[in-house]
Amino acid sequence: MSDAFRLDGKVVVLTGAAGIIGSEVTRNFLEAGARVFAIDRDAGLMQDKLGAQGDSLMHCVADVANPESVKAARAVLEAKWGSADALLNNAATKSDNFFEPFETFPLADWNEVMGVNLTGAMLCAQAFGAGMAARGKGSIVNTLSIYGIVAPDQRIYEGSQYMGRAINTPAIYSASKAGLWGLTKYLASYWGAKGVRVNAITPGGVFSGQNDTFVENYSSRAPLGRMAQADDMANAMRFLVSDASKYMTGHNLVVDGGWTAW
Repeated sequence: MSDAFRLDGKVVVLTGAAGIIGSEVTRNFLEAGARVFAIDRDAGLMQDKLGAQGDSLMHCVADVANPESVKAARAVLEAKWGSADALLNNAATKSDNFFEPFETFPLADWNEVMGVNLTGAMLCAQAFGAGMAARGKGSIVNTLSIYGIVAPDQRIYEGSQYMGRAINTPAIYSASKAGLWGLTKYLASYWGAKGVRVNAITPGGVFSGQNDTFVENYSSRAPLGRMAQADDMANAMRFLVSDASKYMTGHNLVVDGGWTAW
């Protein structure tokens, strides 16, 4: 029997490719036989995190919040490998004032984050998903967050730091990810008859160097007693792209160690 989790020959567009989850997805998908078109704003970080380009990996510097930049990325892909078989909208950003309290959160920062987290996903779906619909097949996976489906537990941030800085989860992050879930369901219905599956993955907190206080606070709220690792998300994303999930669309695969089960 063939392995339904293999991705041999599939051309996969991945945004936010140099991030913590994105770099692990790249490794995982390459091992599964895919060709990965890796999009990120930071060329140096892509080189450091993803390694050299080759027959199955192409780097593309682009800003998903800029429609012309997204169209240019599509042109690069089509000139080299043709059309995309799958799109992973994984890009997300933090603004300069990302951790500002809600009462004083600047509108410019709100618009900047929304532009990448939600509008960027829409622009990429237009650019790459429309071709899938025209060909009658394809898969789109949008990266959400547990804080797009439940509110943050503010208590876990007491004494929590990341890279020496106090952290929290701002309202813009929750709002942008909740909006992306709405877009996921809409596109699943809109393109379902044309053979394009559109699903979402909701990661729980992924360890990326948070201080011990945060790790302990977070882990104590998760039934599995730990934070997620990047490979937990990569495996779930591979499932949603692969034929193993061929009768799934409009679904939100929650990978949170049971966080939302309480």
